[in-house]
Amino acid sequence: MISGMIVHSLILDRSGAHVNQSDANSTTVFFFDVDNTLLDNDHVSKDLKGHLIKRVGEFSAGRYWEIFEQMRTKLGYADYLGALQQYRIEHPRDPSLLAVSHFMINYPFANRLFPESLDAVAHAQRLGTAAIMSDGDVVFQPRKIDRSGLHEIFGDNILIYIHKELELGDVEAKYPAKHYVMVDDKVRILAALKRHWGARVTTVFPRQGHYALDAAQVAKYPKPDITIERIGELQKYSLEQILAAAGSERYSSSSSS
Repeated sequence: MISGMIVHSLILDRSGAHVNQSDANSTTVFFFDVDNTLLDNDHVSKDLKGHLIKRVGEFSAGRYWEIFEQMRTKLGYADYLGALQQYRIEHPRDPSLLAVSHFMINYPFANRLFPESLDAVAHAQRLGTAAIMSDGDVVFQPRKIDRSGLHEIFGDNILIYIHKELELGDVEAKYPAKHYVMVDDKVRILAALKRHWGARVTTVFPRQGHYALDAAQVAKYPKPDITIERIGELQKYSLEQILAAAGSERYSSSSSS
């Protein structure tokens, strides 16, 4: 069951209740992004593009992606179903849209988890509290988290915002801790959290997905505290190393090997 409002935050909780703050309290809380951090969303998009071309043709598929990009620019997050609904307004009699919707809703997201992503989460759970902190829409993002098996792994510890970097006060209220760790493929997000929390947060940058591999965009922001080539490399770091990295010292993926 889902409780909360996407305007502020969405907390996934099987009971429908908010996260128990005493249960969420920990000396160190690890937050994980979802898309291109734990789950290969670029691969998901590639599969969707192929399915759209197959079902509606290249021209109509191209129009869907135009709408998708317009909505992402406006909303600040990827809204696949919202773009499909907007496309439907332009093509109300196209029966193939039902097949596209079925493809999205029933996509096997568990097959797109990055190798050792769950091992990295298990490692974080041994070191502190692990939670998802993601941006997304109110329907498809929770569905993705559920279908991928991440809901089962994280339990009630799931937050979905519209712009998580603007909701850090709410995050602190729900997960009070001495130290935070943010694992995210977007350096823009990591830089925003570092500005807000300073040495109270260790930023971890897995170089996965098109955002992380865009050298020009990455260069616009300060270097994250820890950079790893893949999510599974988080397991190489002890809690002491992770905490120390939040200061002036910087670790690379080779420093702990």
